[in-house]
Amino acid sequence: MGKEERSASMITVFHGGVDIIENPRTDKGRKNLDFGFGFYVTRRLQQAEEWAGRTARQMLGTPVVNEYAFDIESVKRDYRYYIFERYDSYWLHFIVACRKGYDSSKDFDCVEGGVANDRVVDTVEGFMNGTIDEAHALAELSKHQPNNQICILNQEIIDEHLTFTQTVQHA
Repeated sequence: MGKEERSASMITVFHGGVDIIENPRTDKGRKNLDFGFGFYVTRRLQQAEEWAGRTARQMLGTPVVNEYAFDIESVKRDYRYYIFERYDSYWLHFIVACRKGYDSSKDFDCVEGGVANDRVVDTVEGFMNGTIDEAHALAELSKHQPNNQICILNQEIIDEHLTFTQTVQHA
C-alpha cells in the first residue's frame, strides 16, 4: 500500500532539532538514548519545540521543528511495536539497558513511551549507578506523568509509513 493510499490511521508527529529533515534515517543521530539508536519523534508539538531549543543552544544553531504524518496503526499491525503506558519496572530497565548500549532493534521496530527527561533523569541515573534501588526509583517515577517519544528503529517504517509534511518552526 503506497503512502498516498493511507489516511485513516495517520497521526501527526514532530521532530525537534536544528535541521530540516525531509528524509529521516534511523542510522543517524546519537547512540545510547532512551529507546536505542533510531529516529525520534513525539506526538507533542511543545515537547518538540523544547527539544529544538535545547539542541539549538547546544549546537549554536537555529531551532527547527519538523512535522510528519505517521501511519501508526499500520506500524502497530505490521511491525514489532511496543508502547510503555507508564513509568514502570520494564520501562526503567529498558531505559537503563539502552543507555548502556543495548541494541533495542533486536526486539522492536518501533518503541513509544515516556522520556527520561529533566523531571525523572536523576531517578534513572540514581538507579543506573546503584545509589537508589528499584523500589525507590519506581516510587519516585510514579509521581510523574510520562511525556511522549516514539523511536523508529526500522528504516522501512520511515520509508513506508512516515511522510514529511512541513517545517512547523524555523525561527
